[in-house]
Amino acid sequence: MILPVRTIPDPVLRQKARNVSRVTDKTRELLQNMVETMRDEPGVGLAAPQVGISERLIVVEYTEESEDSGAAKKPSRLYQLVNPEIVRHSRDTVEGNEGCLSIPGYLGTVDRYRQVTIKGLNQYGDPVRIKASDWLARVFQHEIDHLDGVLYIDRASEMFELVEEQEETEAVQA
Repeated sequence: MILPVRTIPDPVLRQKARNVSRVTDKTRELLQNMVETMRDEPGVGLAAPQVGISERLIVVEYTEESEDSGAAKKPSRLYQLVNPEIVRHSRDTVEGNEGCLSIPGYLGTVDRYRQVTIKGLNQYGDPVRIKASDWLARVFQHEIDHLDGVLYIDRASEMFELVEEQEETEAVQA
């Protein structure tokens, strides 16, 4: 089921989300609905507060770019995480442009850690640990920020309003 995405200034986007005490069928159903919503928008990530649920849940879908431009695209990897947290990060950071489904029509330049290690639970309640770098690390940081009521505009050094052409071709939103 496609869920409505909340946009600023909805107060749920500024709340610290509560931990999920137990992964249940209802949790898995919400995660699946979030995946469908993320794909429908289209985005690369979505946090539960963005659909009005103040719980620590995120979904991220990542397709690794092939270094060989003629090669077939690698299959996408879907992450459904409960209570995710960053437990390690690199010292080095990198600037990049970010957009957000909850802040339509804008991009911002945000400095993020180049590498992060995330721990949490998967959709079955099993512990997982994920090492991510570059774009995937950026998406995880963006989504986990949502769980703490932090939006990318709080971290942006520069903001840009998108024109319609750019929205269609350039904006990868989380």
